[in-house]
Parts: sequence; structure tokens; C-alpha cells
Amino acid sequence: MIKAIIVDDEPLAAGLVKEFLGAYPQFEVVAMCHDGVEAFKAIQLHHPDLIFLDIQMPKITGFELLELLENPPAVLFTTAFDQYAVKAFDAKGLDYLVKPFSEARFAQAITRFLSQYQGNSASASYPEELSLIQQGKCTRLVVRVKNEIKIIPVQEVSYFAAEDDYISIHTGEGKFLKKMTMKHLEESLDPGKFARIHRSFLVNLQELSGIEPYEKDSYVLRLRSGAKIPVSKNGYVRLRQVLGL
Repeated sequence: MIKAIIVDDEPLAAGLVKEFLGAYPQFEVVAMCHDGVEAFKAIQLHHPDLIFLDIQMPKITGFELLELLENPPAVLFTTAFDQYAVKAFDAKGLDYLVKPFSEARFAQAITRFLSQYQGNSASASYPEELSLIQQGKCTRLVVRVKNEIKIIPVQEVSYFAAEDDYISIHTGEGKFLKKMTMKHLEESLDPGKFARIHRSFLVNLQELSGIEPYEKDSYVLRLRSGAKIPVSKNGYVRLRQVLGL
């Protein structure tokens, strides 16, 4: 059996997907979830082959849910919004169904999935990071803490540091890890509020306490938390520009 999970905050929409899927006896719906947090737990429990995924949902979005999964299953997006189509395919979604969709359109999506599934039983692969930008700059980050989900507003972040394939997010509550690149993070944040001061560090400008000379032509940035961050030569130029010095 092919295990499927339906994720949609609209019960009628979720029910329609389940009804259409009933025409395919090789599928088993192992869970129906109405928000991203519930879906995260169900995916961890059932390890489905396919998820039908809404995008705009309470708590966390469909894209944020995918960011949290280390080995995501195949995804068919089901949404009332057509503006996320490019992003959905960037995230390696197999298809993008805009509500209300017909049974014939649903059948096309299932055929596409079965073609891949039968040709390669491995789950669909996703890039290590998914775009955080939906409209404008990102205002929050979603991270895993053990098997729980934590939402961190970016204004609560003191600074970010690169750690191999991860970034460490430093807040008043502690340090959190997220798998993504510093370059991608920098592009996602408001440049008027965050500055890349070093190849490995990006800081919240509201957290600045002072700048101290360190060695010849180098400086250290002092933050309100007491942390001291090295500033590269290019980072110092960029920081002066941002601060109008």
C-alpha cells in the first residue's frame, strides 16, 4: 500500500481529496491533519510516501513544514492561492492543484506521482533549504527542537553564525540550529535591520552596543547580550554604510 497523509485546514477540502483518492485502491490515507504542527507529528509517526499539502495554514505554512523534514516524502500541493506555484515547483512539488480542482485534474496529479513512484520507489528529494520568502522579507524562522517545533520571530534574534551546513540562531532563550546557508539567510532578511559583518556572522542591528578595535584594521562588534563578534574588513565597510557613519 502507498501511505498518504492529507494536510489541509479546511475539512471540506481535505474530505474532497480523500474522496477522490478513494478511486485508487493502492492508496491508504493514514492521517488527515488540519495544521502544519499536527502534520509534522503525523509524518514522523507514519513515514508516508505522499502528502497532499495545503500552503496557508494555522501555526506554520506548508513550506515551513517541509523545511523541518529531513527526508520529505513526495508532495502534491493543494491550495486556493496560485501565486505560490513557482515556489512550489522550486521545492520539488510533483504538482500544484489550485482549489477548486476537478476529479480529472486530480487524476492527472496522481498519474504523475505514480509514474515517479513506480519508476523509483525512493521518496522525492528536496533541496536542503527552501525559500523563506513568500511576500516581502522573512519575519520568522521555524526550527526543530528535538521532536518539537519552535517559531522564532527574527526580531528576537541577536545574531546568526555559520556552522558547517547549518546556521546557529542566537536569542535570549539560547542557541538553535537550522540547516541552510548564510547567503540564503542574508537574502531573506531585511537589510535595514540585519547586516552581514563577517563571512560567518550576521547580526541584528538593534542589538548593537559598540564597536571596538581589535588588531590592525580589524574590529569586534559588541552586542547588548555581551557577545563579541568579529568584523571583517568588508563587513566593517558594510556596517558603516548601514549605520550612516
